[in-house]
Amino acid sequence: MPFPVRVCALIGRFTDPRVAESAGLLLPHLAARGVEVLVTEELPERTATGPVQRVEEPAIGERADLVIAIGGDGTLLYAARLVAGRDVPLLGINRGRLGFLTDVMPQDVIGCVDAALEGAAELDRRPLLQARLLSAVAGAAEALALNDVVVQKLATGRMIDFETSIDSRYVNTHAGDGIVVASATGSTAYALSCGGPIIEPHLDVLVLAPISPHTLSDRPIVVSARSLIEIRLTERPDGRGQVVCDGTVLGELGPGDRLQVSLAREAVTLLHPSSYDYFRLLRSKLHWGRGSLDHSR
Repeated sequence: MPFPVRVCALIGRFTDPRVAESAGLLLPHLAARGVEVLVTEELPERTATGPVQRVEEPAIGERADLVIAIGGDGTLLYAARLVAGRDVPLLGINRGRLGFLTDVMPQDVIGCVDAALEGAAELDRRPLLQARLLSAVAGAAEALALNDVVVQKLATGRMIDFETSIDSRYVNTHAGDGIVVASATGSTAYALSCGGPIIEPHLDVLVLAPISPHTLSDRPIVVSARSLIEIRLTERPDGRGQVVCDGTVLGELGPGDRLQVSLAREAVTLLHPSSYDYFRLLRSKLHWGRGSLDHSR
């Protein structure tokens, strides 16, 4: 990416007052620095305090030198889809709830954005997952994900039965609400709520975490990121699942259909403040280290 940055995209739900507040702070600052601003959604009139150009989603990856995602982790995941495979870094400003990916706090926005504009932020390259759904009815469909690929039951009140294999080797037959295949980055998302482990984001592994399994022995496992994971529904007439990539539906999974998940060739680059510390982030979000000794500094 070129430095200094000349074109910046702001991504967020600007109808949210917290997101609009941060956007309203950034727009005059970016204008003063001569940075062109792109958005995919209309800004509220009171927020649009500088020159802004509204563009279609494909233009973000084509034209932006930098993308600033304002909101929660879901906003950054959406922004990651817009720039997947392109050399356009992402900076996340936390105006959501937990915020493992959007790690810039509102009070630090100007300093962190200036560092990103000048190429002084810390670069953090994260691999993406590729999901390939092979359906007898709908044909093949593909999508990328930064956090996870999820197979979940389609009908409320019914379990789904499915098999998993890794590199063409049978692993297990499952019954439950589904399964999460997460990258190391996504280990602190849905997979964590399913009892999966926290994985340091630069480890070359994937997590398979069953969702509400019917048997207590069906536990999360960690496998090499070079693995090809395949999930197939068993032949039951009432069994149907849905495949979701980072919260976006890829398609339905019926009996005999297959879902293949592997590491993608594409990656995204996150930007962090120079003081970024992954373990300090964990302490902050998960409320660790609250004993008699304070190691938070």
